[in-house]
Amino acid sequence: MNHYLHFVRVDENKCLGRMKCMRVCPTQAIRVRGGKAKIDDEKCIDCGECITSCPSGAITPLTDPFGELTRFRHTVAVPSPALFAQFGQKITPGKILNGLKKLGFDDAYDLALSCGEVSFALLEYLRENSETKPLIINTCPTVVRLIQVKYPSLINHITPIDIPREIAAREVKQRKSRQYGLKEKEIGAFYITPCPAKMISIKQPAEKEKSYLDGAISISDIYGPLHATMENIDNEESDESVDNLCILGLGWAMAGGISRTLKLKNSLTVSGLPEILKVFDDMERGSLQHIDFIEAYSCPQGCIGGSLTVENLYISYNKILRLIEELELKKIKRCPDVKEVRKKYSEGYFFKRHKLRPRPLKPLNDDLTKAIKKRKEIEKIYEKLPKIDCGACGSPTCEAFAEDVVKKESSLLDCVFMLPKKLRGLSKELSELLNKTKSINETGKNNNKSDAKGKKNEIK
Repeated sequence: MNHYLHFVRVDENKCLGRMKCMRVCPTQAIRVRGGKAKIDDEKCIDCGECITSCPSGAITPLTDPFGELTRFRHTVAVPSPALFAQFGQKITPGKILNGLKKLGFDDAYDLALSCGEVSFALLEYLRENSETKPLIINTCPTVVRLIQVKYPSLINHITPIDIPREIAAREVKQRKSRQYGLKEKEIGAFYITPCPAKMISIKQPAEKEKSYLDGAISISDIYGPLHATMENIDNEESDESVDNLCILGLGWAMAGGISRTLKLKNSLTVSGLPEILKVFDDMERGSLQHIDFIEAYSCPQGCIGGSLTVENLYISYNKILRLIEELELKKIKRCPDVKEVRKKYSEGYFFKRHKLRPRPLKPLNDDLTKAIKKRKEIEKIYEKLPKIDCGACGSPTCEAFAEDVVKKESSLLDCVFMLPKKLRGLSKELSELLNKTKSINETGKNNNKSDAKGKKNEIK
């Protein structure tokens, strides 16, 4: 694939070139040129770090508008379990699902049920694949794309089980098609997303041509209308109990939730891209082979900390945790039937149909000899630089700046530390030129004096 879609855009009218976005980008996809941030499509993994860090609000996500619903004869909302954590403790998931239907969707699907099924499927896969360690959950598209771009050697560690939102959309379209006699393309499934990365996984999946989901609406966009709608819902209209929730599914909303609900004893949970980079670096060095399973989320504390959420992530974490604890105390058993999941698993129901592949960056040159020559040029320029990664040049690191210079995307004089050297060099050249000019002038004067003296002697 040569062209990559992105749902993060820079409003140049608002951008003040403060470089915070450039410094937090995990794949060094951002440069600041002419006082404006520029995003490299090839390197960007749509993590949303730049959105949350921009002090000017110049970087924003592109989401699907509510108007997209009119394209379909029947619409279904498929909310992330993180949506359940965005409202007060007294507002149950049942009321939220009912609110989505009152808001304009024909139906709302409880994704926690599919998450529960996939949890069991993951457990089966972990039992069958004890040799590949550690296995990495693929629920976070940013983590998947980070591995494709920056850690391609770890691709085989990503679990091949399809993600719950895709399984849910596939299932709901098939079910509604039979129920209403509609074609599947007439049924629109919309994900209510906590982050922009999920939009990319829908519009341009990493491992297949097309998603079963038809669009994504951000939690921040739907929060206000949904909150107002729920205020008009009577308790009798909504399910105020939590007895019908899937405990395994709720765990998918927060970091460590899957390992907790499955009671995995030898797992590792990491959230936030800086920490993920450290863990993946250790994996490449082979120092984590004693770990069975890794939950990795680009957003802090998992999906509840997504850049498109509304509630404080610690309050959200507390609500999900309290829901899980309540279900654990009640010993609710409504989660998917284990025998049914195992049957589906053996039939390949949960597996992705296409293999995930690396997304390598373009080489410096298609010609190997020229590429090696450019690499040597980069190393030569890098040795001249201060190696303090200040970012004042508009590149995130000195090494990235050296590469930008070789690619002719920047000038060596953009480095503030190289400018004094250049000025000193120019000063020296100017001084030498002045001395040379002075010498020539003095020689000319002496010659003129000699000529004048010679003429006087001739007159005498």
